[in-house]
Amino acid sequence: MDFVEKRLTQRAKRGDREAFAELIEIYKDKIFQLAYRMVGNRQDAEDIAQETFLRVYANLHSYDESYKFSTWIYRIATNLCIDRGRKKRPDFSLDEELEPGQGMDWYSRLSSNEKGPEDQVVTQELQETVQSALSQLAPKYRSIMILRYIEDLSLQEISDIVRLPVTTIKTRIHRGREALRSKLRFM
Repeated sequence: MDFVEKRLTQRAKRGDREAFAELIEIYKDKIFQLAYRMVGNRQDAEDIAQETFLRVYANLHSYDESYKFSTWIYRIATNLCIDRGRKKRPDFSLDEELEPGQGMDWYSRLSSNEKGPEDQVVTQELQETVQSALSQLAPKYRSIMILRYIEDLSLQEISDIVRLPVTTIKTRIHRGREALRSKLRFM
């Protein structure tokens, strides 16, 4: 993957829009998920993902190819999430999508392999509880926890993204887990 990304970034730096579109395709879901986990709001996450790609495009000429492209783009997205947290806006949106109603055709009445409504609610409540606890963590711990456990990045990759030594990353992971554990205990 690194070879493909390297070729795509080189082509994109030369002005190849198709190469840049392929980079977007590779990272759009990853960046959205990172942003959603950090800000906890779909609309803000979409805005952050879009802003990330705009900044990547505008600053592609300054990208240092000695670093992994993923490190650079995650750093941009993480910084935008932290900035968004500092400028906290109200948690409502007139554009927010509403959940669609259940269909009443015969297909909707057939049994499926999906979880039942009760299991879905339990899973959703658990996800919301963890997301709520994550959102209460200090940004320096929240970003590290998300990059490590949700994005599954290595300690070195996280170190490159947040520009801190690996030992500091390990400390923040430990303290972040402890803070998350105590927050979940009281929820």
